[in-house]
Amino acid sequence: MNSTENRFEKDTVYVSKKHTQAEVFEEVYLDLLAKELVTEDFLVHLLEREQQYPTGIDLAVVNPNFPNIAIPHTESEFVKTTRIIPIKLETEIEFKNMIFPDETLSVHFLFMILNGNGMEQTGLLADIMDFINSTAEQDLLAFFNMENTAEIYQFLEKHF
Repeated sequence: MNSTENRFEKDTVYVSKKHTQAEVFEEVYLDLLAKELVTEDFLVHLLEREQQYPTGIDLAVVNPNFPNIAIPHTESEFVKTTRIIPIKLETEIEFKNMIFPDETLSVHFLFMILNGNGMEQTGLLADIMDFINSTAEQDLLAFFNMENTAEIYQFLEKHF
């Protein structure tokens, strides 16, 4: 996957006002389902997987100024495409830490992965971390504070 068009689409960038993982996941799921990008079973499996294999990432190890993120995903049988779904959270939401599952993180931004063919999961995760590591601090801080889906998409199109 070498082009942003394959990773992101304008119509699947979100800013959520929801206050829990389940509410955010359901909000995005309903839109993805309406767009026929996921199966009806997607939400249940996304929630189950997040409980069993947490996806919160403490970005303080990269830069103490960066907010925490999460990279929720589920098995490819429940999705119909491959792309990254950026979700800005207006209210930080608690996620369990991917590395230390007993630790809870307040998360500010989600990069939900839809991995339609089952082969690109590791590559997509690596791409997200490369984006975070290679984007200038001030640019990334500005990105994490964006409130507009069009701005978020344009930034990713330019910098990812």
